[in-house]
Amino acid sequence: MFVDRVRVHLRSGDGGAGVVSFVRARGRPQGKPTGGSGGDGGDIEFRVDEGMASLLRYRRNPHHAADRGMHGSGDLKHGRRGADLVLSVPPGTIIRDPDGVVIGDLVAEGQSVVAVPGGRGGRGNAAFVSPSLRAPTVCEQGEYGREGWFELELRLMADAALVGFPNAGKSTFISTVSSARPKIADYPFTTLEPHLGVVAIDDAEFVLADIPGLIEGAAEGKGLGHEFLRHVERARVLVILLDPSITAQHPVDVQLTVLGAELEAFNPALVERPRLVVLGKGDLPEAADAIAAVPEAMVMSSKSGEGVNEVLYAVARLLEGVERDPIDREGYVLHRPVLAESHLVRVGEHEWSVVGLPAERAVRFADLTNPQAVDLASRRLSRLGIDDVLAAAGAVEGDTVRIGDLEFEYHEPQDWDEGEEE
Repeated sequence: MFVDRVRVHLRSGDGGAGVVSFVRARGRPQGKPTGGSGGDGGDIEFRVDEGMASLLRYRRNPHHAADRGMHGSGDLKHGRRGADLVLSVPPGTIIRDPDGVVIGDLVAEGQSVVAVPGGRGGRGNAAFVSPSLRAPTVCEQGEYGREGWFELELRLMADAALVGFPNAGKSTFISTVSSARPKIADYPFTTLEPHLGVVAIDDAEFVLADIPGLIEGAAEGKGLGHEFLRHVERARVLVILLDPSITAQHPVDVQLTVLGAELEAFNPALVERPRLVVLGKGDLPEAADAIAAVPEAMVMSSKSGEGVNEVLYAVARLLEGVERDPIDREGYVLHRPVLAESHLVRVGEHEWSVVGLPAERAVRFADLTNPQAVDLASRRLSRLGIDDVLAAAGAVEGDTVRIGDLEFEYHEPQDWDEGEEE
């Protein structure tokens, strides 16, 4: 099965926690601070791998998570960083974040984008030493990893595409010459999505795509035409498969004309694409008259196997002189600041919520009952301007302010001395 659009759930690694630790010496109940910091959580990154042909693996396994960072310990031992998770995608993959924003359009081998950064590790008490705080007894918790549903979209990158009317025998042919197993039945529109198969003949190997059947008006969207035709654009060679079993309604020369017109209407450049015309179902009695109508066509029968290898050799020879067209767009990666500005939301008459990573980082101490932690958190929030924004919005003494999972009581802003750590 060929999969060109999937949703995946990603979760980056949690950051490890910092610790409070001191060198213990006789006569010095609190010596030098030696608490190590926690390691950052692992990122989740998408990277192009030309060996991939579809997004099938993510349909089967949509959930992925990176490793968490390890906690710090005493003696200035910092926690190990969590291992990044690198997810391979085929060339031409577009990645959208949970808000629908395109964060990466990856088109070249090795091109990559970090979709979900890992949580930052918390600092140990040794990181808080300053001239005004000689023996800090505070440390930070590690940040939780971020998570969400991302969308991956791919345009087909086949070497050769089978194009024909519905039920022309495309699925039977690709299942005969490769390990692809599309649904096959004797009615139109059996194939509702493209299928890929890798064909190997002698030393040649190429990717063959079974494009769902086209009908007249496909370029205008009839029969899901746009959904099907957009995959043909990426093929280096087109294999036009004609069906002699429907000559009463659509003679093979008419089929060839209609298919050519639909390809041209969708993208005029497809008219110049190298092509091979093949008459399928050559074992049928109607095939003899059809051969006379389209003398340039090769003849084969997927059922009996007659002519199949000849067609494959012809496709391989055609591909030898055709380079893959470069993707018609420049790949790019969207770079955004990790820290967004915090903003204020009024929840009730005397309730407020401060939303944003900077504010959450300002208060992520391991123990907010510790006076030093309370003092440092207050300084950080004041520096971010949260106090001034609350005052300007009408907050009064005693109001409840929520930041992440924590609740605080609002007090009037005060002036702070210089000298906080950072």
